[in-house]
Amino acid sequence: MTPMKLIILDRDGTINEDRDDFVKSPEEWVPIPGALEAIARLNHAGWHTVVATNQSGLGRGTYDMATLNAMHTKMNQLLAKQGGRIDAVFFCPHAPDDLCTCRKPLPGLFVQIGERFSVDLKDVPVVGDSLRDLQAGVAVGCEPHLVRTGKAAALSEAQLAELCAEVPGTQVHADLAAFAEYMVRRERADRSASGETDSGFGRLD
Repeated sequence: MTPMKLIILDRDGTINEDRDDFVKSPEEWVPIPGALEAIARLNHAGWHTVVATNQSGLGRGTYDMATLNAMHTKMNQLLAKQGGRIDAVFFCPHAPDDLCTCRKPLPGLFVQIGERFSVDLKDVPVVGDSLRDLQAGVAVGCEPHLVRTGKAAALSEAQLAELCAEVPGTQVHADLAAFAEYMVRRERADRSASGETDSGFGRLD
């Protein structure tokens, strides 16, 4: 049986615009240009996409579960219009001082993802805009990818180099669309090298 193709995405700053005062409502949840189309492209090429996100606004009382669900309803509705989908959203609801195990950079959310989908996360791509996103993923063996949107958009070249040194093997992309292009090109090259066709894997277009 073909193993499940999985990609783990951060949310704020990777899929949607981040805010210093938190994304607190569906109205404030605004997709980064090209991000939803990128997820749809990955889906069409056979990847399942899940989100792992810190949502400390819940623990801080900034918004409630109904509001978070409304944000994700908006995300899914907008994605559906592009022909894409998020298979599941895993979130940490805790404030930083709650001493939980699921707040990134700790890997608890990723452990949950592996258990839910019964997959080994070794070499599963994790995509985020901050160091903690990548640290949480590599703790369980994920392949780290940084997008230069959200928090990473403000990094100097020296800061970017420092981040990449913290997580060896990090690959850097302009945004989620550039990451999707990279993944499609890499899989196309891998298939070509092995003599495989697109049949059963998803369309690479």
